[in-house]
Amino acid sequence: MLKLISGKKGTGKTKQLIDMVNESAKSSSGKVVCIEKSNNLRFDVSHDARLMNTEDYGVAGYDSFYGFVAGIVASDYDVKEIFVDSITKIVGDDSTQIGEMLAKIDKLGDENNVGVTMMISGDRKEFPESITKYISLNLV
Repeated sequence: MLKLISGKKGTGKTKQLIDMVNESAKSSSGKVVCIEKSNNLRFDVSHDARLMNTEDYGVAGYDSFYGFVAGIVASDYDVKEIFVDSITKIVGDDSTQIGEMLAKIDKLGDENNVGVTMMISGDRKEFPESITKYISLNLV
């Protein structure tokens, strides 16, 4: 299942992500992965979670990011949760392509029993239905 947390810059999305990753790392029966486009979270995310910087792997763009996530899922059956900070910083901000990528990641997660939670900058009202259908929390 895919969940999005949306909100404008400065609404606390990253803090929410850190709390969710750390709680999941404590309580999950499997492995927890946190993906970001920098090393900003390295001191905030529990060492029980795997923190991955997309820049270290040359990930850029929608298809590349989907392949990266699929590779994580395929390489380790113990991965139960994947968290992604600021998806638009990693892939870009084309709403149509984001919606298509989210649908593929949602299907991948469902088929492999992996929960995926992503942060996306912007207010729910700014996004098309292909994105809003995944928003579980809109921070204001």
